[in-house]
Amino acid sequence: MMNNYDSLNLVMFSGKGGVGKTTISCSFARYWARKFPQERILLISTDPAHSLGDVLLAEVADIALPVADLPNLSVQALDAQKLLLEFKAKYSRFLELLVERGSLADGEDLAPVWDLNWPGLNELMGLLEIQRLLSEKKVDRIVLDMAPSGHTLNLLRLKDFLDVILNSFELFQEKHRVITQSFKGSYTEDEVDNFLVDMKFQLAEGRRLLQDEKFTGCLVVAISEPMCFLETERFLASLKTLEISYAGLFINRFLKDSALEKDRYAEQQNLLNKYLQIAPDKPVFIVPQQQVLPLGGVLLDNLATQFQTIDRVELAPPPLIQWPNKILPNFGDFLAKGCQLIIVGGKGGVGKTTVAAAIGWACAQHYPHKKIRVISIDPAHSLGDAFGQTLGHEPVMLTANLSGQEVDETKVLDQFRADYLWELADMISGEGAGTDSQVNVAYLPEAWRQIMSQALPGIDEILSLVTVMDLLDSNQQDLIILDTAPTGHLLRFLEMPSALGDWLTWIFKLWMKYQNVLGHVDVIGRLRGLRQQVVQAQKKLKNPQDTQFIGVIQAEAAIIAEHIRLTASLAKMGVNQPYVVQNRYSPEAEIDGSLFPEQTIIRLPRLPRSVEPLARIQCAAHLLFEFEELIANNR
Repeated sequence: MMNNYDSLNLVMFSGKGGVGKTTISCSFARYWARKFPQERILLISTDPAHSLGDVLLAEVADIALPVADLPNLSVQALDAQKLLLEFKAKYSRFLELLVERGSLADGEDLAPVWDLNWPGLNELMGLLEIQRLLSEKKVDRIVLDMAPSGHTLNLLRLKDFLDVILNSFELFQEKHRVITQSFKGSYTEDEVDNFLVDMKFQLAEGRRLLQDEKFTGCLVVAISEPMCFLETERFLASLKTLEISYAGLFINRFLKDSALEKDRYAEQQNLLNKYLQIAPDKPVFIVPQQQVLPLGGVLLDNLATQFQTIDRVELAPPPLIQWPNKILPNFGDFLAKGCQLIIVGGKGGVGKTTVAAAIGWACAQHYPHKKIRVISIDPAHSLGDAFGQTLGHEPVMLTANLSGQEVDETKVLDQFRADYLWELADMISGEGAGTDSQVNVAYLPEAWRQIMSQALPGIDEILSLVTVMDLLDSNQQDLIILDTAPTGHLLRFLEMPSALGDWLTWIFKLWMKYQNVLGHVDVIGRLRGLRQQVVQAQKKLKNPQDTQFIGVIQAEAAIIAEHIRLTASLAKMGVNQPYVVQNRYSPEAEIDGSLFPEQTIIRLPRLPRSVEPLARIQCAAHLLFEFEELIANNR
């Protein structure tokens, strides 16, 4: 069945964080390289926290480097910043001209906007680079190791985002054409017109390639766990909406022997049956659980030989439930220390959501008069799955004082537009200033509103931060626990105060220079209030009394290596990380405490599988804390 994919030129691996996407994509890339020795195969990661080097046991850089034993296979981790610099060098002159033609400001005033640390640039630059490599035939085939499913969808939606931006730029240029025609009596196409034609062609070609099932296939990696199944089901539905070709499913860490882990085996068989039903016309592969982590070429090649399809499953009866014993040390009392915000983070699939939910449950039980909220800011929300009930953008009461919420960036963006962006669009275009002709009214406000109407790449991080800080500043909650996106996008979230602050500073400078023309004093006043909020957010994130970061890891080399890098980044940012939780702990897999000398390691044993979701959260809360009422409630 692997032969089905030999006719493809682009294979994209995605799925829930932590299911083994990088391992499977590395194994698949090596399979292609061996099968097609005369072709140039490129393995690329678009995940900002990639782990290709950890899996391949080889150097991975921002340029394509050949693999030692397979010279026709090259590996590359895209460097968004480097690609952005190249993009700016090639196109910024056209972009500055277009935006100058579409506003009242001079090009030199608008130039700094291209130097700001815009969120989402890693996705945008990655998309354009992959398209370039394929269109210029630099390689024959590409295997794409993508970010977890939520951010993969953001990447795939960028085509629509860029379409609208280019349409808006076309309106800017149309104003220039009309003015030139009216003054000179004729118009000759210039280099900006050629730029717009070229970019539109690239977008159309990129969309064609992504939606061509003979050229591209999205292979989804999953594991047999309830939260992963639910996220995979949602992901496949989104791929269908985007008209992206879904080509098959890989169920990783398949347990062959029921005697090894009866609880997990029973759950696995039940979920495998469900996986077979969500896309019955596509192949489902099982990838057996490996006794040794498949790192390096030999083990990755061996893994590829073990991929096999399944079309039916025998169900297994659930075993007796065994509750694990508590292992000291436990968490301290966060609320007693005045903590207001707990950020739970780490590599995808390590159990961040379970830990966040358990912290929220424990604190709410111990402090029945305090208001506690657990909030998911991961685009691929699974907080509701963890509690066993549907959660959405509006908070849902889980107990009398514990609420849960999954931030819907679309709804927050609608409010953000109403509060700031629509008026900002009119201000930049000059509408209402009485300074331009009918041409201005005809083209510019509409163009800027189109731009502002888009869910800008990375806007979810900005708006999530604003939402959380609003709740804390208004004293609506005593403690907020954030269930975050995997590492790379978590770091982007933590960098948001700086990025948003820079953006607002640029807006203020622009307004100060043109205030007599621009007007709109009210929106500037509201933006100044937002900037003050951003400054306070930055202080709160770096104040250990207000904010604590809790890392979650498992005893796997790639996970530990990524979290060591994350810990270093947090220290550089000044974010306090007092604890690291080793999830699915067993005595045979003890993590060396010297790897995290500044943190207390909390050990959370494996939780029973064949129980209701809430029972697992209650058990985890009991295991993580010393609160007496949790002992009583758990037994």
